[in-house]
Amino acid sequence: MSYQDCTKLFDQFKAAVNKNDVQSAKRLLAQLKIQLTQLTSLPPVLEKSSNAQKEITLARDTLELAVFLSVKMEDEAAFERNYQQLQMYASDARGLLLPSQHQNLITGLNLLRLLVQNRIAEFHTDLELIPQEIQQEAHIKHATQLEQQLMEGAYNKVLSAKSNVPDQSYLYFMDKLISTVRDEIASCSERAYKQLSVPEAQKLMLFTSAKEALQFAEERGWQVKGDIVYFDQQAQDDLKGLPAVELMNHTLTYARELERIV
Repeated sequence: MSYQDCTKLFDQFKAAVNKNDVQSAKRLLAQLKIQLTQLTSLPPVLEKSSNAQKEITLARDTLELAVFLSVKMEDEAAFERNYQQLQMYASDARGLLLPSQHQNLITGLNLLRLLVQNRIAEFHTDLELIPQEIQQEAHIKHATQLEQQLMEGAYNKVLSAKSNVPDQSYLYFMDKLISTVRDEIASCSERAYKQLSVPEAQKLMLFTSAKEALQFAEERGWQVKGDIVYFDQQAQDDLKGLPAVELMNHTLTYARELERIV
């Protein structure tokens, strides 16, 4: 298949993504990836030709769009696969490509994905590869600020960050991160309190309405009687059942971690 044929297929793929026709986009992407393998100007061959730059740009644009499609599909495995393939163009074909307008957006999305998946070591490894001046760009900074807020336990700031995302494509990962944060707050609350009023639980879990707090309580298996939320007694019993020495070790470990962070 020629470059022109690949271009036509790419246009169909792009149109399907823009229309949120996920199934058609997924099918067209599979076809397009197969056809692109016939272009010898692409990595790792990088054969020189009169159309080399156009072909490499087309392949990069395809993978960038594939990353956005994977977010629409909520498919994190596909996101990682397409992102890794895209990195070949950032390294092997860098000198043949003009900068992409989506590069920082996609880099920030990947950092956010690593944060959501609790792959903190990889998060910092990838961050170190980004020049300092680019780390201040809005898409990158959003992810690094979230990581800092999580480290500090500033969960209210994490939740409020959803209303200030640099792009709508960040919302999928933000929803997952917020869900993780709420679960952590809930687990701590089960051990710290026997009961809370619904308004107190709503405020603590950072919900915008009592209805959301009650729905969350039901999902966690908490009992609600009147205006009071009763936490899982098993969590309290588990905590009481810890040997004194083990509990002391947990406390000392926590203190050392706080000292290290400060």
